[in-house]
Amino acid sequence: MQKRTSRLLFLAVIFCFLITSCDSKSVYDVYKSVPDQWNKDSIASFNFKAPDTLKNYDLYVQLRNTNDYQFSNLFLIVELNYPNGKAVKDTLEYKMAAPNGELLGTGFSDIKENKLWFRGFKAPFQFEEEGDYTVIIQHAMRNNGDVNGIMNLEGITDIGFRVEQAQK
Repeated sequence: MQKRTSRLLFLAVIFCFLITSCDSKSVYDVYKSVPDQWNKDSIASFNFKAPDTLKNYDLYVQLRNTNDYQFSNLFLIVELNYPNGKAVKDTLEYKMAAPNGELLGTGFSDIKENKLWFRGFKAPFQFEEEGDYTVIIQHAMRNNGDVNGIMNLEGITDIGFRVEQAQK
């Protein structure tokens, strides 16, 4: 019996090692949960140290959403703050649903995961400075014809930010 238990424990350790080592491109990958609804004034903030300043990286905004998300697109304001105080702010639009209304993303359940380009898609991205970087993400959704934004966005469950070593 003890030999069988040892074998199962060994297989479990190998399995865990394989699962954690499969994502070797990831340098930083963190999610933050959204309680119930994403308020337009609520920001998701991600702090990380710059990896190697000589290598190229791909930066992604990651989202998990449910079928409660009612829009075919998503507008985000994403700000990248450099260690020296420089800040770059972008308003970005992402496609979230196919023309037939089916939500895009990966996942077999009612939760879809979306990995959305932020930097590195058109040109290689390098961290220019050593030190601490901060990324701030806020939604900027509004209904057509409305001046004011949607106060509480339903259907987004988690907001994430990911840095990967570029494969280019």
